[in-house]
Amino acid sequence: GLLSSLLDGDTVRKLPSRPIPSSLHGELRPYQERGYQWLSVMRDLGFGVCLADDMGLGKTVQVITCLLERLQTESAGGPVLIICPTSLLGNWQREIQRFAPGLTLHVHHGVRRLRGEDFLKEAADHDVVLTTYHLAGRDGSDLSAIQWSSVVLDEAQYIKNYRTKQAQSVMKLSAPHRIAMTGTPVENRLAELWSIFHFLNPGYLGSFNNFRQRYAPGEGQQEKFRELHKLVSPFMLRRLKSDPDIRKDLPEKLELKSYCPLTEVQGAMYQAVVDDMMGQIESRTGMARKGLVLSSLTKLKQICDHPQLLRRDEGRAVRAESSGKMERMLEILDSISDVGESALIFTQYVGMGELLVSMLGRKYGKRPYFLHGGVPKRERDEMVRAFQAGEGPEFFVLSLKAGGVGLNLTRANHVLHYDRWWNPAVENQATDRVFRIGQHRNVQVHKLISQGTLEERIDELIEQKKALSEQVVGSGETWLTEMSDGELRQLIELQEQDWM
Repeated sequence: GLLSSLLDGDTVRKLPSRPIPSSLHGELRPYQERGYQWLSVMRDLGFGVCLADDMGLGKTVQVITCLLERLQTESAGGPVLIICPTSLLGNWQREIQRFAPGLTLHVHHGVRRLRGEDFLKEAADHDVVLTTYHLAGRDGSDLSAIQWSSVVLDEAQYIKNYRTKQAQSVMKLSAPHRIAMTGTPVENRLAELWSIFHFLNPGYLGSFNNFRQRYAPGEGQQEKFRELHKLVSPFMLRRLKSDPDIRKDLPEKLELKSYCPLTEVQGAMYQAVVDDMMGQIESRTGMARKGLVLSSLTKLKQICDHPQLLRRDEGRAVRAESSGKMERMLEILDSISDVGESALIFTQYVGMGELLVSMLGRKYGKRPYFLHGGVPKRERDEMVRAFQAGEGPEFFVLSLKAGGVGLNLTRANHVLHYDRWWNPAVENQATDRVFRIGQHRNVQVHKLISQGTLEERIDELIEQKKALSEQVVGSGETWLTEMSDGELRQLIELQEQDWM
């Protein structure tokens, strides 16, 4: 009964209900509950599955709930391994702390990470081990020496080319249960689909060569695609933000925070500015102290954005890999452009806007519009008109001060805050460029936060002070200059991150 209805596809609706584990801290939206039920049923039947919900629907919490349920019912069975891109390590750490504080987590990452026997012992003592694709390739022998109870791949499109060392190492892991997560549509990318399924249910789609020959472009391709769809759909759950029954479950404005690691270069520059400021601050008072604090905070924020912003080496091409934040932003924009959606990107620095425009122009083949204080009104009205009409590029960069007034840009259903405004009122005003009358879709707001830096602390302060924020923070950044030396040090000190 259950098995045959599962293989017919439309089961997510008819799943036997199972209780949500009491160890989950937080509420699941109705579609997330259905997703968790499906993940658990398929696991109990011994199938590997792909959770391919659209970006922002909360795949992580569905997977965490499934892992929690298993841990409640079976005590032994080996730890769980989660593999994600480096840019998402911080997000996984936080989501596990937030939703499943009872889980013990070991992060296998950084230059001081454990190897060999030490690693095996440490892994056995934890419920979950979190690592990156990069290390799955390098430390493959350590990872494959463990019998995992589950292996979870986040952004599974990272193994799309099964010939790479990373993909080969991932395929060698031993685990009775496997989950792949991806927010990008894989149905039409054959090599990617085959790789993911080869990880989930090895052998199910045959060898790569046979698979490629069978579904190669040519006669009767529609027919073959339908057959392939029938083969993979029981093992794949993809829901879109636009589905009517998902849409009613979603808040109109979904806030997503991305915690981005600093690169080594960023870390060193950041530390130097902190040391410099703390060295001078004791001898300064009044306006001189205020000036030092503000200029240092600005430098720190610019380093978090991109080292080139502070160095002003404008002649050189922008390198995404110099900034953890820029790398993460490109991953987010890839998923947005994959599904044909569009985004506004806000920054407070005109120089950063220029770096973004040249980076995005190179990557996507067309330069986004860039609106800042220096753009004459006629040109500005034309940009807004063209963007709203769906002409021109899908991304629009705005420097916040210019983008703050009287603009209606509802074509975009994503807003990225590349740097955090100290003043939440200004930030919300910018978000509302998109989120206003005339917007018929749910809007996703992505806030990029450099992990372990003052951006993370400022974000926490603003969250704690939401009620007070209008009075406290309403005054722009002056509230920051009124902190004592000790408070400032706490605010800007780099929190221990394991550098790569």
